[in-house]
Amino acid sequence: MAFISTPGPEAGDATAAMYVSAEESYGYLPNMYRIFGHRPEVMEKWGALLASIRGHMSLRRYELVTLAAARELKSSYCMLAHGSVLLREGFSETQLADTATDGAHAPLDEAEREMMRFAAKVVRDATSITREDVGRLKAQGFTDAEIFNITAAAAVRCFFSKTLDALGAEPDAAYRERLPANLVQTLTVGRKIEGSFQTATATP
Repeated sequence: MAFISTPGPEAGDATAAMYVSAEESYGYLPNMYRIFGHRPEVMEKWGALLASIRGHMSLRRYELVTLAAARELKSSYCMLAHGSVLLREGFSETQLADTATDGAHAPLDEAEREMMRFAAKVVRDATSITREDVGRLKAQGFTDAEIFNITAAAAVRCFFSKTLDALGAEPDAAYRERLPANLVQTLTVGRKIEGSFQTATATP
């Protein structure tokens, strides 16, 4: 499941409490929480940071920015998690697939497309962003504060996605049960879902 051992609830009160809360929310214990079982206080602070960013954005905007960032990061875990949110929030399967692949028929206006392009660029190479990139967001009606929110939501995704992928956390098998197979395939842009067959690479 991971490249490091993941502690059980006996690791301490904070870890046990985090696991219980996660199981109550998801109906099972997600692999991402097992990884953070070593440092439950980091997960707590991460949640607080996310809440401080998300609290100033609409749910749709936050999820679209996060999807764009996750796609650039090749984070299957975050693509599956946040794609699931958009599906629950009214996207059809086709609309979600088009949005996840930057398709021409995605249900996005030009402002949202520009926002997602900017978020991807933040992740890909923030040093390449120019005043003109910011200007294109302003031309779509985004305020300076909103541009900060978009940037922060994209940048913070790097911490979480890279932590999970670097430590080998596989997306939960539950996504295979809860999402249509075609969407699972579309949203799995990096690591395979837990339990998937993966071909071993021969050592020369």
